[in-house]
Amino acid sequence: MPVIDCEIGEGTHVWHPDLVNLYGCTIGRNCNIGAFVEIGPNVTIGDNVRIGSGAFIPEGVEIGNNVFIGPKVAFANDKYPPSGRAEWTQWKTVVEDGVSIGVGARILPSVILGACCQIGAGAVVTRSVPAGATWVGIPAQLLRRSDGYCAEVPQ
Repeated sequence: MPVIDCEIGEGTHVWHPDLVNLYGCTIGRNCNIGAFVEIGPNVTIGDNVRIGSGAFIPEGVEIGNNVFIGPKVAFANDKYPPSGRAEWTQWKTVVEDGVSIGVGARILPSVILGACCQIGAGAVVTRSVPAGATWVGIPAQLLRRSDGYCAEVPQ
């Protein structure tokens, strides 16, 4: 497993460790990391996070606690490609606590996914999503608002 300068919390399980790429990231406790996942440098992941197979999380992404990231989810960190690495830090993407992101969703740079929001499978998120909302489609749009209930992510 290419793990370079990473901090991985107690109880975190990396499935098929020979099939992931982790570079200079910080991963919290009790997380599950699927096969073929790539997590870039300076990415911070909270506790109790589940990351499905084939997810791509590049530099400039911060993920809270109790988050579900489905298989093949990809985050982007370059708003105007190709730009230099120095610009990536100004386009930070934040995933707040309790967020659920469906399979194959794409999250563009500089967005905030509010606490307990849900992103539908295959959605392309081009702007910030309010807490508790469900967004779907291309580009992602509001489907419904929730009552604020936020379930913990099953391990």
